[in-house]
Amino acid sequence: MTALLAKATARALVKRPVVNSSCRDGKSFTYNSNINIAVAVAMDGGLITPACAKQLLPHEHNTGTFTLSNLGMFGVDRFDAILPPGTISIMAVGASHPTVVASKDGRIGMKNQMQVNVTADHRVIYEADLASFLQSMAKIIDDPKDLTF
Repeated sequence: MTALLAKATARALVKRPVVNSSCRDGKSFTYNSNINIAVAVAMDGGLITPACAKQLLPHEHNTGTFTLSNLGMFGVDRFDAILPPGTISIMAVGASHPTVVASKDGRIGMKNQMQVNVTADHRVIYEADLASFLQSMAKIIDDPKDLTF
C-alpha cells in the first residue's frame, strides 16, 4: 500500500509542485524540479533514537523532497507527523476502514476511507496549496487504475 501511496503522491506533486519544495540551509527555499518521495519506515530503535543522540547523519534523513509516513499497517487511524530537517512538507496516512458514506445523489453506501493530513512549513506553502494537493490525492486514490502499471 505504501508503494501505491508514494506513486499517488508523486502524481499529485506534479499537479501542485509548490508542495514539493525544500529548505537545505534553514534560510532559502527551493522549488524542486525532481520529485523524490522519502518514505518514513518503522524499524527497531526507529529514527528517534539516533536523532536524539545526535548520531543521525545528514544523508540518513534529508534526501527526499517530500516525506510520506504511513502507519496504517499498524492500525493507527490518525497521527500528526513532524517535519524532517530540510523538508517543507510531510504527509501522515492512517489505516483504511470501511465507512458508511452518502453519495452525491444521496444514496448511502460503504467506502473505504483513511485519514490523511499534511504538516507543512507555511512560510512557503499556503493552506490553499495543501488543499489542492489533498484534492488531487483524493482523485488519484479514488480512481487508482493509473497506479497499477
